[in-house]
Amino acid sequence: MTDSGAVLPWLVIRQDDNGNRYRVGRYATRSEAQEVADRLDTKGHKQLYLVERTAASRPGT
Repeated sequence: MTDSGAVLPWLVIRQDDNGNRYRVGRYATRSEAQEVADRLDTKGHKQLYLVERTAASRPGT
């Protein structure tokens, strides 16, 4: 949880050809994160965009 009280457990990650990973953004819902990843993926670059849930927000952690 951030200071504003918002919970943003879904990440969009960009992975390049060398396996380097960078966080692109954090989102409240999986569908919101997936929409962003899909939109970025259509730009014609070779990078891979992934949606992942943060470890701290997983049930049981």
